[in-house]
Parts: sequence; structure tokens; C-alpha cells
Amino acid sequence: MKKIINDPKNVVNEMVSGLVRAYPQYLQKIEGTEAMVRSNEASMVDKVGIISGGGSGHEPAHAGFVGPGMLSGAVAGQVFTSPTPDQIYEAIKAANHGKGVFCVVKNYSGDIMNFDMAKELAEIDDIEVKMVVVDDDIAVEDSLYTQGKRGVAGTIFMHKIVGAAADQGATLAEIDALAQKVMPNIKTIAVALSGATVPEVGKPGFELADDEIEYGVGIHGEPGYRREKLKPSKELVQELLSKLKDAFGMKPNDKYAVLVNGMGATPLMEQYVFMNDTLDQLTDEKVEVAFTKVGNYMTSLEMAGISLTLFKIEDDEWLSYLNYTVDTIAW
Repeated sequence: MKKIINDPKNVVNEMVSGLVRAYPQYLQKIEGTEAMVRSNEASMVDKVGIISGGGSGHEPAHAGFVGPGMLSGAVAGQVFTSPTPDQIYEAIKAANHGKGVFCVVKNYSGDIMNFDMAKELAEIDDIEVKMVVVDDDIAVEDSLYTQGKRGVAGTIFMHKIVGAAADQGATLAEIDALAQKVMPNIKTIAVALSGATVPEVGKPGFELADDEIEYGVGIHGEPGYRREKLKPSKELVQELLSKLKDAFGMKPNDKYAVLVNGMGATPLMEQYVFMNDTLDQLTDEKVEVAFTKVGNYMTSLEMAGISLTLFKIEDDEWLSYLNYTVDTIAW
């Protein structure tokens, strides 16, 4: 294992420290936790707070999306491990400015359990909390960490939608209704070229031969649905897009936002090639692409690979939320 770290046990603490010290204009750490909130608290006054979080190793998620127009705070668990309820609770309290707090949670058993416990603690303090569970990964169900579908890169679209709505003054009930309506319209699937190494484990979670790929791998290295020999980008896109087409029941003139997300070790050059092929094939399907994004948004340490997220735009207001101006590190 080659990593630029000190003690593997201190990776998250030192990462969070380096992050807030590098970007003090965006983030401040809640003392005694690995939770971060906006430095500019004035931007949250009289607005619903938006909190997300999860295991570390997915950077820039989630702290990279903290700022006006997006998240109010983010909680970093240990690598690929849910943050604890007390840390989530502290983030909820810090994000609450009298209008309640909305939590965006990926569909992993530990995340849901711990966010639920934090929600109960907050409600004892008369802080109203609502939550959406993101389950956008269509590759497999009931994986190592989940009951049902996994939450992956589509989570970033959810951050953007509810963050924009909150910044424009939507109530907690309105944000909850919006999130529940948006969630079935976000779907993701990935392909991996290599595994990722958790620092404390010291070896990859799975191994692929130099000429192998695996379709449907999760962001913690959970198994996918098929291994085969490496193919050109166009054929990878064809495989992933065929699954998404079936999941959506895609029809001509449908409108979509597209996110090509790097898993950590795939160069932007390759991500842009993949997006080019994706747009070509969506043009052939005669659908409208209304929004595009390419880059590393929800990674898996140093995994090589790409995920493809489609977000079906059923309401033009959703598109305005995607285009809404934000001030964060990573968007």
C-alpha cells in the first residue's frame, strides 16, 4: 500500500483538519467532532438547514458541497463507515436557525440508523428534522451494506436540488415534498477498472486483472453484477446506458441531466471521452440533455472507474435548481 498519510488511524481527523485549514472561507469544524458547517453562518439565517454526510473516502463529498446554495453542514465518518449519531446531532444543531433541518442520507444501514438516532435527539430539543434516503444505484439490490438499492453519486444532484430550494426560502415541508418527488427520477450505475484500499486494511477491497472491468461496483467496493474484459469507452457507455434506459423507460423527447463522475483515479481526459460517447448515444435516443456535469464528485478513494447518473427532469423548476448559483469548494 502506497499512500501519503501518517498513522492510518488518524487519517480522517488529519484530513478534516487540513480541509478546514485550507478553506476557512467555506468551512468551520465543530469542536470535538469531524462535522463541518458553513463559515458564513449569516447565509443560513431564516432558512432550512441542509445536512449530509457519511463515511470518508468519497471526497469531495460531502464537505466539498457545504456553502450558500447547497449544504449547511457535512459529517465525516471513518473511512467507509457511518458518522456517529452524536456527531450528526451536533451538525443538526449547528445548522438549525429556527426553520428546521433536512438530512440527505445515502441508503446504507449504518447511515440510516445513525441519522435516525440523531434526528430523535434533535427532536427532543424541539428541532424539526426531516430526511430523504438516496437509493439511486440501479446495479444491484441488497448489497453488503444495504437493504434495497445503494446511494451513490446521484446524491450530489439531491444536494444541489434541496440546497437551492432552501436558499430560496422553501419551508421544511416543501423541501421534504420536493426531495421525495425528485428521488425516483435519479438513477446511477458504475463501472470499475480497479479496487480501492482502505488505509487501515492495507489491501484493495477487490482485485481485477489488468484487462478486466466490473460493472455495477459500489462506492465501498461492493460487488457488481458482471466482470469481463476491458472494452472501449463507447461499449462501456452502451452497457451502462442500456441499464439506465430500461430503468427509466426512456422515451424520445424526455429531458435529462447527466453526471459523469470519476471514482478517484480516472483522469478527467477519460471522463470527458466517456461523456462525449454518452452524449452521442443519448442524441441517438432523441432525448434532450438539459444539464451536464463531469468530474470527481463522489469518489471511492483511489478506485479507477466511472459512474453515470441520469436525472429525469420532470419539472422545469428542477432545472433552475441545478443551475442555481452556489459558493462551495467542489461544485
